[in-house]
Amino acid sequence: MGDAGTDGWIRVPVGDGAERWATRGRSRRVLVVVHNVTSASRLLDVLPLFHDDLRVQLLLTCTGSSPFQAGVRELFTASGLPVLPWEQARETPVDLVLTASFGGQLDRFTGRLAVLSHGIGYTKRLATPDTGRLSSPPPVFGASPEWLLKDGVPIADALVLSHPEQLDRLRAACPEAAGTAVLAGDPCFDRMLAARPYRERFRRALGVRRGQRLVVLNSTWNPDSLFGDSGDGDTLPLLLPRLTAELPADEYRLVAVLHPNIWHGHGPGQIRAWLDRARRGGLTLIDPLEGWRQALIAADAVIGDHGSVTYYAAALGTPVLLGAAPLSGLDEKAPLADFVRTAPRLVPHASPRAQLETLFAEHRPMAGPAEYTTSVPGESARLLRRLFYALMKTPEPPSPALLEPLPLPLYEPQVLSVPLRVFTRVRDGDTGEVAVRRHAEPSYEPSYGPVDGAGDAHSAVPEDTRDISRLDIADVVFRHGPADDPRLGPPARWAAEVLRRHPHCALAAYVTGPGTCVVRTRRGECLVLTAAAGAADADPAVYASALHALLAGGRTVTQVIGHGLIVRTGSQTHHVSVRLSAGPDQPVD
Repeated sequence: MGDAGTDGWIRVPVGDGAERWATRGRSRRVLVVVHNVTSASRLLDVLPLFHDDLRVQLLLTCTGSSPFQAGVRELFTASGLPVLPWEQARETPVDLVLTASFGGQLDRFTGRLAVLSHGIGYTKRLATPDTGRLSSPPPVFGASPEWLLKDGVPIADALVLSHPEQLDRLRAACPEAAGTAVLAGDPCFDRMLAARPYRERFRRALGVRRGQRLVVLNSTWNPDSLFGDSGDGDTLPLLLPRLTAELPADEYRLVAVLHPNIWHGHGPGQIRAWLDRARRGGLTLIDPLEGWRQALIAADAVIGDHGSVTYYAAALGTPVLLGAAPLSGLDEKAPLADFVRTAPRLVPHASPRAQLETLFAEHRPMAGPAEYTTSVPGESARLLRRLFYALMKTPEPPSPALLEPLPLPLYEPQVLSVPLRVFTRVRDGDTGEVAVRRHAEPSYEPSYGPVDGAGDAHSAVPEDTRDISRLDIADVVFRHGPADDPRLGPPARWAAEVLRRHPHCALAAYVTGPGTCVVRTRRGECLVLTAAAGAADADPAVYASALHALLAGGRTVTQVIGHGLIVRTGSQTHHVSVRLSAGPDQPVD
């Protein structure tokens, strides 16, 4: 290599003089070519196929050809692998080149080139970078001569497909490249299939409680997507507040999976800012690289669009509603297009709760996605490793080819920091049974009426809400935290301070654990509410609202202590004991 233009080039384990400095300089070189974070995620799926092989040196490079460059540097740093500048990568002799896109001058490499799809096959139309926008429909990305050939010769030595259906379309669109096709399954989907037995763990990691339904809001990128602001209309500003307001907070859990090009194109900070109100109302944003597959496995329903993630959800048998369904950018012969034509549609102006309940009642798994996602479920590791080592002309390791199991995500509970509209109905008799339904919108009035018919409503407001004016008119003020937090003092003292500060408030509740809260009434009684052993699967702030309903309805503290609480949230029943913390105290002025 010459000296010109070599600033920033690495020297170990490849580069000038590498044979002198590299400890293992005779390894086969596998160059992983990353276009952006999206394509990198598919490549990360297959890197474990080279683990434990001391004969292989992994290298990374980025083409720099994608408009979406944010996040790539951080991903490379996290990988811990040597990173070659693009110019050095093109001049470095390697044995195998892996990529999941067609960006950059892929025909310039000396090693054998294998191209993987970074979605559910090649389904979308996209103009090549050198042609720009075309008056006629753009070619199908990854399945047309414009993308696959250079001077009439296939660029790739191996084009990895997951189903024979894709090969049929390839033969029709670009017969010259059909000989490079290799049916080797879908490693991304195989990882999801292998992780399905751990669905309940993933649900618990996302803070999904018993009886809650997990709804995943999913969007691919571009203006026609669910998150986009063109297409059939700007659906998201209408949909988001209705989801967080109408879906009862204790019966539904809401998370969002956004395409990496949205996340990194607009910036994570901007995404969080755009979705701030929804996040305070209980929406959780899922990491676009690591956590989305676990969220899909955990989901009860997906509201999505024409992207691969929604199609994967349908392939898992999960009910889906399409909030955006453009056909203009799809290959009309691809299974994805048929899915978009036939999947249930979300009606933006109608009640999302009613639509979800209809979806659950009428759901039948769609045959197309389950059939066409992969023709060899669970076999991609074996087939891909065989392909990669054959291209390198190197014997495979004797150990089985294995993909990395999906990790258990960090615990992300539902967090509500907005004022809640709480509907209650006290059952007749002395049982102390109260049905409670909480909504993350202080002015929400359900069209279907209060809980199970006639009932009452009150306002419950977290002390750390941004809507601080609501604290002065709250019936219940609550917060979550450890009982020994020195900043707040003991829970009973905090509760007394809250009641003095907000004269309208009837009850203050400090949630100290997953099944316990300390409550103080305006008369001065300090009570501990504790869910029965093994039944602590509700936000204890619900117990405080149930207690408020009983006391407001004329029950005495002595009666409540004697009978306890039975709290119903949706289909779930929670038995709660009530005891005095330290005996009655003085009323709060």
